[in-house]
Amino acid sequence: MDPIISVTGLGKTYGSGFVALRGIDLEIRRGEIFALLGPNGAGKTTLISIVCGIVNPSKGRVLADGHDILRDYRAARRKIGLVPQELCTDSFESVWATVTFSRGLFGKAPNAAYIEQVLRQLSLWDKRHAQLRELSGGMKRRVMIAKALSHEPDILFLDEPTAGVDVELRRDMWEMVRQLRDRGVTIILTTHYIEEAEEMADRIGVINKGRLILVEEKRQLMAKLGKKELRVTLQRPLEQMPTALATYKLGVEEDGCVLVYGYDTQRSENGIADLLRSLNEAGLEVRDLHSSESSLEEIFVSLVREP
Repeated sequence: MDPIISVTGLGKTYGSGFVALRGIDLEIRRGEIFALLGPNGAGKTTLISIVCGIVNPSKGRVLADGHDILRDYRAARRKIGLVPQELCTDSFESVWATVTFSRGLFGKAPNAAYIEQVLRQLSLWDKRHAQLRELSGGMKRRVMIAKALSHEPDILFLDEPTAGVDVELRRDMWEMVRQLRDRGVTIILTTHYIEEAEEMADRIGVINKGRLILVEEKRQLMAKLGKKELRVTLQRPLEQMPTALATYKLGVEEDGCVLVYGYDTQRSENGIADLLRSLNEAGLEVRDLHSSESSLEEIFVSLVREP
């Protein structure tokens, strides 16, 4: 299947000389949820702004559903909905008017039934006649999403969409994202809540200092870079590491009461059974066992940490 977004050799250097993007190559599949992660200033918003036609690239090419974003701007832009980080609305417009007007900007014929559907889906129907200045920050965020969906885009960019919103709205928003994906809409999101990317995304991209350093299926990324460890709590503190346990490279914590064993998730033999047997042979009584694995947040931090 052809990618719905294709980015080739994309670079951006601002007039100040700051290089925001360096040779980005990226393909986003039709109908997937793609999470773009990176620290502040990594280039996430610049990349999104270029694809959405807000910022001009210095070099490279971007296709949105086959349309070049520079040579075929209008057709490309009609394919895309954008929920930006900033709340950009006319304070004295009503909710209904601003969403309807946004649909018209993309040359779409009026469709009151569709606008009503979007507003109901975002719990905005009761606020349809309210002016935007009367709404809370969370409600304004919902209006931004409604505007982005007003022209029925095939691609939806969510740039930090849950920043500063309450838990209930966040939950509603991600349920809506799942429904959109089920309808075939491609979702590209950036978020500082990495647990959201871990829960929602099909693939993960990590950008740092303007370079795309990794693109991977989420499950494969977790398996490849994730670490598992077994924490063994002993009945009595360990005074000295038995020679027979030296090969396991165990960590010792909590004054000798806990042994920490790290193992590779890719190997069929993880060595846990041998470790427990060796502990028994060494006369060490086990009180508790607890296993854990790296979260996506830990993997992300390890990828972008300064050497």
